[in-house]
Amino acid sequence: MDDPQAALADALEACAKGDRAGLERIYAREAARMVTVAERILRRHDLAEEIVQEAFLQIWRKAGQYEPGRGSARGWLYAVVRNRALNALRDGAREQTTDSDSLDRLQEEAQDGLFDDIYDDLDQASRLRACLDRLDAPRRRTILMAYVSGYSHGEIAGRLKLPLGTAKAWIRRSLLALKECMA
Repeated sequence: MDDPQAALADALEACAKGDRAGLERIYAREAARMVTVAERILRRHDLAEEIVQEAFLQIWRKAGQYEPGRGSARGWLYAVVRNRALNALRDGAREQTTDSDSLDRLQEEAQDGLFDDIYDDLDQASRLRACLDRLDAPRRRTILMAYVSGYSHGEIAGRLKLPLGTAKAWIRRSLLALKECMA
């Protein structure tokens, strides 16, 4: 299937029906990127892998809750991962240990264009894609950094070399513009 969004939606539907092949298709397409997203939030590769494993269990159990009319399949999947990672942070499951190899790997991945890939993977006809297209590239990137990768306002400001107030304002205004566009 050429359309990645449709393939993921079909795989979620298969999961909801108890078809393990659907979960395998999701895993093959998205697991590596999910680990990257979780690692950016948690700052630990080992914990990110654990969170993604838990996310796949949740995806398997709750695939029937996905509603295509409310958003893309990829968005639903990444919301599960992001929420599990943020819950792990809130629960104190993370220790502040970062080795230099992890930091180097994270910096390299940040430059890989992950945000562009995620944006490019959005269905061309989706409403979210159309609304994101209305934002200029730097503001779109702040939204993707915050809501896909889980960066804090301070991390976004540091990575984009912006004043903190500017980063916060861009995110707030961009969210308002997206909300208005999606309404």
